[in-house]
Amino acid sequence: MKTIFEKSNGTDGINLTDEKINIDFLPKNLCRTADTNLPQLSELDVMRHYKELSDLNFCIEQGFYPLGSCTMKYNPKVNELLASLDGFNIHPNVSDDMAQGALKLMYNLQSSLLKITGMDAITLKPSAGAHGEMTGMMIIRKYFDSIGEKRTKVIIPDSAHGTNPASAKMSGFDIVEIKSNEKGQVDIDALKSVLDRDVAAIMMTNPNTLGIFEENVEEISRLMHENGSLLYYDGANFNAIMGYTNPKLMGFDVVHLNLHKTFSTPHGGGGPGAGPVAVVEKLKDYLPTPIVDFDGEKYFRNYDLKNSIGSVKDFYGNFSVLVKAYAYILMMGKNLKHASENAVLNANYLKEKLKKYYDLPYDEPCMHEFVLSGERQKHESGVSTLNIAKALMDGNTHPPTVYFPLIVHEAIMIEPTESEHKEMLDDFVETMIQIAQTAKENPEEILSAPHTTPVKKIDEVQAARHPDLKYTD
Repeated sequence: MKTIFEKSNGTDGINLTDEKINIDFLPKNLCRTADTNLPQLSELDVMRHYKELSDLNFCIEQGFYPLGSCTMKYNPKVNELLASLDGFNIHPNVSDDMAQGALKLMYNLQSSLLKITGMDAITLKPSAGAHGEMTGMMIIRKYFDSIGEKRTKVIIPDSAHGTNPASAKMSGFDIVEIKSNEKGQVDIDALKSVLDRDVAAIMMTNPNTLGIFEENVEEISRLMHENGSLLYYDGANFNAIMGYTNPKLMGFDVVHLNLHKTFSTPHGGGGPGAGPVAVVEKLKDYLPTPIVDFDGEKYFRNYDLKNSIGSVKDFYGNFSVLVKAYAYILMMGKNLKHASENAVLNANYLKEKLKKYYDLPYDEPCMHEFVLSGERQKHESGVSTLNIAKALMDGNTHPPTVYFPLIVHEAIMIEPTESEHKEMLDDFVETMIQIAQTAKENPEEILSAPHTTPVKKIDEVQAARHPDLKYTD
């Protein structure tokens, strides 16, 4: 495909004004002296160019997207329609009196998420999962400061997502990592060995990043609370447990949710997003302001939280994302439980179908995702997990998450989601088996993949060290 510069045909545009703009106030070193060398194309050609580029991008509408830990499931298009309705395009600075409909929607979404999580109070303000994590850790930090306890440590399992230690560290805590046991779960003895009065909290997700449910979560909760510590729940994997259990029942004090993972709001090319944070009653006053309240007659933004950590975002969250999440919850209703059922069923089906052909480090019943290893292929034929991921691209499948979590060598993390039917899962199984067989019989074919994509195999080391980021003719 040609670049837009190569497509330039010398077409002259239209000057909308002959007025000369005075730029004498700008420093000379910031002013261009040479020609801009911008491409000259008609509007139609520009439109066709970017449509052609967009068609080269892989998306969920084109094929299977088993990106573990990211939940790339189908997002109903009706949610986009609802979020674009005229009544929802209000300015964020509008008064409460003129935003009653929007505030009611947010209040109802808060109520729905509280019912689903079991928690007592919530903010919709954080704009992403990691942002929610940091908000939660700031709440924990201020809580201990307010009761006069200087707690400096946060415990994090070695299987945790990398944002967990980052959020805790940025909130002023020291990180204490503990090892997983032979089942891929928190090692209770390891936890006991580091638990002291300096520990503020433990950060966990359940099911964990290996897709395994932490069967000792109640004991972990008891140990932490007896120590005066709190439990933080990373809700990234919440889509496996809806309708069956919730963080409150497990003993957690703070939880964030990834609305793009569980409640079907699109990633949006990295954003905008939403990472609501819910807490138990004793932490309500520590939430960032404002929260949406209702006095029986009027919905309003409540800033009167005496121990609030303050504001964590301009205005009040990404409203259009909140609309989509609320629409999804209303549409699904009690079927949210069935979504979790299907997600777990699909993951276990794939795990059992593939474990004969790839290593399975933790052969336990999984929840919504599971982690294979390409260690066998790498040892036998030199085909790495990265090579396997590249070969999948030839099978109209987006590669799974690879090399994560770090405790699994040559990790292949697969999450089929609840959206896919059995025929699609079987196609994926067939493709994965074919890759494993080809890696054994003709490894060069896998090592040179992909063969059918617009961009073929690249020298990633060279690309990282010497990136070519600009066009020159």
